[in-house]
Amino acid sequence: MTTWFICTIQYIKILENDKAKNVSEQYLVDAVSFTDAETRVYRSLSSSIKDFIISRVSKTNFVDVFNYEDCEIWYKCKISYLDVDEHSGKEKRISKYMLIAAPNPREAYDRLLAQLSTWIIPFDITDINISPILEVIPYVSGEEVLEGNLKPVKQIGATEADYEKAELEAEIEEEELEEEEETIDAETTEIGEEDSEEI
Repeated sequence: MTTWFICTIQYIKILENDKAKNVSEQYLVDAVSFTDAETRVYRSLSSSIKDFIISRVSKTNFVDVFNYEDCEIWYKCKISYLDVDEHSGKEKRISKYMLIAAPNPREAYDRLLAQLSTWIIPFDITDINISPILEVIPYVSGEEVLEGNLKPVKQIGATEADYEKAELEAEIEEEELEEEEETIDAETTEIGEEDSEEI
């Protein structure tokens, strides 16, 4: 199950009239822990925003996040439905929260209905509110930290074969380093044994 964290960052933004303004922004991050969420935010934003601090990290109760590329406005939606307790047989109302990208509340409602069209149980969309979240940072498997002006091979127009070759070369280099470390460890052990024999 995906765990979403809201990370609030603060930094000084220079406006068009050259005035400095303290800015606070929220980003939603898919991460496994609070530390991982901080790391992903720094990794994603450090190239575009300089000298920011993460002032707060909090776990959210979002069960789903639906991204649409045509807009950057996010709406927090509350879904409500009835569930029957297996032991007591009593009905209780369950609420779930979801985040969806849409240009306006009406579109958010329609998109959410489309996303939940496969639900068997009847539900109500009880709340749709605009969210202060600026961007969603999803989890990307095999994510690598790249420094300076380095870019992943796929981003510089390389073919799939070039990408696979680069991965293979990296694996071979890693194996060679491991072999060197093993050799050094073995030599160190032999020297230690010789010293102990002399004593």
